[in-house]
Amino acid sequence: MQIRAFQPEDADPVWSMLEPVFRAGDTYAIDPGISREEALDYWTAHHAYVAEKDEALVGTFYMRPNQQGGGAHVCNCGYITAREAQGKGVARAMLAFSLTEAKALGFEAMQYNFVLASNTRAIDTWARAGFAEIGRIPRAFKLPSGDFTDALVLHRFL
Repeated sequence: MQIRAFQPEDADPVWSMLEPVFRAGDTYAIDPGISREEALDYWTAHHAYVAEKDEALVGTFYMRPNQQGGGAHVCNCGYITAREAQGKGVARAMLAFSLTEAKALGFEAMQYNFVLASNTRAIDTWARAGFAEIGRIPRAFKLPSGDFTDALVLHRFL
């Protein structure tokens, strides 16, 4: 698997990964009705990457400063794995790459601000990579089912 910077010609395959996740409305705090253009602008506004295997894109992630000014030394990331590639180590590979890349870009820590407690697969991946839960926001997200779930803040120094 190769991980590389997002290129404009990646827009269609990246959108094909973003759209079902954003439309489902159960893992990202993104308007499920977001347009293709708005979604791609959001995803690629800073550092955006793709994971490629056998000439097909199997994952994508972004990296950006978590805050401006004095908080810009901590980065934030978002990751999506193509449905057909889930469970095949793509998320772990993107995470490992992002930890190294974040340090190379001068970040000192990585923080995920709003990881849904119902997203246990992601939480397990981040915990195994050394992320600690440093906060919990009760009933922070309303799932499409109408149920509420907590949101976690996860952090790790680089």
